[in-house]
Amino acid sequence: MAKAVFTTKASPTYDDLPEDRYHFPDTYRRQVEATIGDWIVYYEPRRTSGDLSSRGGRQAYFAIARVDNVEPDPKRPNHFYAFVSQFLPFDRPVRFQEGERYFETRLQRPDGGTSKGAFGRAVRPVTDTEFDRIVQAGFRAVLGEAVSKLDTQVPGGFSDDPSLSDRPIVERLIARPFREAAFAAVVKNAYDSTCAMTGLKILNGGGRSEVQAAHVRPVADRGPDSVRNGIALCGTVHWMFDRGLISVADDHSVLIARNRVPDQMLKLLLPDRRLRVPARSDLCPHPTFLRYHRERVFKG
Repeated sequence: MAKAVFTTKASPTYDDLPEDRYHFPDTYRRQVEATIGDWIVYYEPRRTSGDLSSRGGRQAYFAIARVDNVEPDPKRPNHFYAFVSQFLPFDRPVRFQEGERYFETRLQRPDGGTSKGAFGRAVRPVTDTEFDRIVQAGFRAVLGEAVSKLDTQVPGGFSDDPSLSDRPIVERLIARPFREAAFAAVVKNAYDSTCAMTGLKILNGGGRSEVQAAHVRPVADRGPDSVRNGIALCGTVHWMFDRGLISVADDHSVLIARNRVPDQMLKLLLPDRRLRVPARSDLCPHPTFLRYHRERVFKG
């Protein structure tokens, strides 16, 4: 097994759905198969699509996942799918370079510049240490004091002490409490801590938001901890959403289960009964997950 970086664009050239699968040509088959059973990091390049002139990509690592298996593409010869699980977005995108150090050492030339040849590889092996450094930076808010301690030890937030950056990090990625905290952080940030169905933003005296992060496709049904599988909802609306009393159409209009929701509750919803979604399309609920909720959860 080996860890790696998988590159995927905001508007993928291939049939990528990072929460579920990574589509790639035979060129990368050996490198991808080596990752089966191990973790990978997703990277978004500068180009946002297959158009060579496209720009605007974050040039940052944005999520991790675990590779379960690789299967041939039944429709496209010499192409394959890597199917993943345990997808988890970072609470902040991580640029490939912080300070004078690169998270992937192979991306840096001996003269200190960036190796365009290495960057041209869509799948790049990384060491356990490199992987953990990226994870520490990506989950900085969720890891909290542990990462803050690392920041004070080495400029740029890097640590070369294996005892601080090896197995404990991977174990946390699997733990449900950590995943719930990371999912909540990224969803609340995407929705500015505001309920997407009522428009309410309630903060306590310490600045903590009342809003909750709801999974569109439930975790129990293999729903990923992805911002695109999440909606920020206040407590009561979250309860109704989980029980299928309300749902969301692909055009983000709110659907109400007939004769199941009291009029008093309907008055909480925004007048136009449309979901208030993030401005960035890559943070909005994905149609795949919305369809699952309508077909498997909604009682309308």
